Amino acid sequence: MGWSRRLAFTVSCAVFLIFSSFTSAAFAEEDTLIPMGHSIGIQMELSGVFVTNDVLIYEGQWLKAGDGVKKIDEQSIHTLREFEQTLQEKKERFHLTIDRNGETLQFDVKSETVKRLLPFLKDRTEGTGTLTYVDPHSGTYGALGHQIVDSSLKSPPSFREGAIYLSEIEQIKKSEPGSPGYKISSIVNNNEYLGTIKTNGIYGIFGMWNDAYKKVLAEPLKIMQPSELQTGDAEIFTTVKGTEVESFSIRITQVEEEQFQFILTDPKLLETTGGILQGMSGSPVIQNGKFVGAVTHMFVDEPKKGAGLFLITMRNGEKQ
Repeated sequence: MGWSRRLAFTVSCAVFLIFSSFTSAAFAEEDTLIPMGHSIGIQMELSGVFVTNDVLIYEGQWLKAGDGVKKIDEQSIHTLREFEQTLQEKKERFHLTIDRNGETLQFDVKSETVKRLLPFLKDRTEGTGTLTYVDPHSGTYGALGHQIVDSSLKSPPSFREGAIYLSEIEQIKKSEPGSPGYKISSIVNNNEYLGTIKTNGIYGIFGMWNDAYKKVLAEPLKIMQPSELQTGDAEIFTTVKGTEVESFSIRITQVEEEQFQFILTDPKLLETTGGILQGMSGSPVIQNGKFVGAVTHMFVDEPKKGAGLFLITMRNGEKQ
């Protein structure tokens, strides 16, 4: 999930708003975005039913993690519900058609064996992260700053639809040197989505924002060019308690062509988290009143240290 060869030793850190008619000249500029920082729950409906673990179905024959179940007998399978319904047929054996990296494989399997596959199948994936920005001009959003890779499928999931939801932080597992911490959170309301997911790209997830909300949380900020970023003080917007977005101090330590590095300096944040957490991916970075980019990675052995992606680069993923 890394977007830089130089960060091979790091790990990814993996709202209610309506678009008013901004009338000022500054708001009319297309180089401004609303920085967010809200914790989000991510749900994606996969493009089919996939195997999550290597499973022995009979001697010498294995289904592999990432295999897609295409058919049972002649019945096409798109969801787990369809899979389960097909198994209601009283048969001793079923004929499975599997897609493995574009290759079609077929297996003749006992009914009991097929039923035992159920715990190792999925038709959706879920995760957490941080909302980076909303674009009031196009009605789109961006989040995470890196691609979602499904841990069980070991690849970016092929999906047919997805959405992001406001989530509430319930507990923090602190980061320690060598052991990344994480957020424990839950979706506030499964019936109120913040936006749909259109793209899961190397620079984040992107889609259309749901403009049915009634409260503007922040004004748009001008996007900082990479050449403007200076080493020194800056801040991040992120959520570590409930649904409240807070500002925390950081110090930019290194500026490179495609990324920048920083260290957390805010004593309150360090006391709460011990450093950067998995789930902070996407937290907006601000310097001198301009929108720099998003937190994307942490250094495992030094959790106070992290890296970020420039907003200019991240937005290229939205346009793809």
